[in-house]
Amino acid sequence: MYCGTLREPGNVIEGNSRVMMEATVEAVRLLPSTELPGYTYVPGTDTPHPIRDPRGHSYQRKSPPPRMLTPTNWAENRHYLLALDFFNHGFYWEAHEEWERLWRASGPDTAVGKFLKGLVKLSAAGVKVRENSIHGVRRHAASAGEVFADVAAEVGTEYFCGLEFTLLQFAADRAAQISYKDRISSPHKPTRVFPFVLQTEPMPLA
Repeated sequence: MYCGTLREPGNVIEGNSRVMMEATVEAVRLLPSTELPGYTYVPGTDTPHPIRDPRGHSYQRKSPPPRMLTPTNWAENRHYLLALDFFNHGFYWEAHEEWERLWRASGPDTAVGKFLKGLVKLSAAGVKVRENSIHGVRRHAASAGEVFADVAAEVGTEYFCGLEFTLLQFAADRAAQISYKDRISSPHKPTRVFPFVLQTEPMPLA
């Protein structure tokens, strides 16, 4: 198993996972065969709605319903891997939508459904950063951390669907604390706003 660290300014956290990496390191695509959109949707801006607007990047694009996510099939679940790619490359609205579709398909009251709810909330925090709603960022990120803690206690494992609970909770905590002083000049440009990425262990065979 890879032994790594999560580094941030003034902090070094030891870990046995590749779930998080330095913010300066480029995120590895988990589903490289699927092209990422040309822009990310940010509500409240002039970016076209991806589905409802004829100019949208997913307008009239037919997508098969997602397969139910399980702790054993995550590495073959294309919707799950694509959502991770979206999140790690600054497409927070798109990650939110993909994880929400999986959440419905997997059963909201199951352990997997609750886990996906945490990821939905973490991606919603990213959307709120782009909307310059710091209150919304803190609310969604704190809620995500609580969800991850609850699911970790329920399932009693260190890893779940390829991600490590301890580092997920740390990520949610960091997302809730950052000041986000830097403004992003282009409202549609995909931009990573968090000092971490979510990387699975092990890496799936794309």
